[in-house]
Amino acid sequence: MRIIVILFIVIIFASLGSALFYMIRDKGTTERTAKALTIRVALSVTLFLLLMLGFHFGLITTRL
Repeated sequence: MRIIVILFIVIIFASLGSALFYMIRDKGTTERTAKALTIRVALSVTLFLLLMLGFHFGLITTRL
């Protein structure tokens, strides 16, 4: 589960970086920045849901 979370975080940051690149390069003339940010939000929500499901089903436990 840890590898999946780390992979999601890396992909989220890559999408954020590509949005920044498109914003600087295209100067707001295309929709590529919005698409990259939409992908980032979708990945973030998916990661949150996976973490919630993993905790619910006992794949992720808390250490006290």
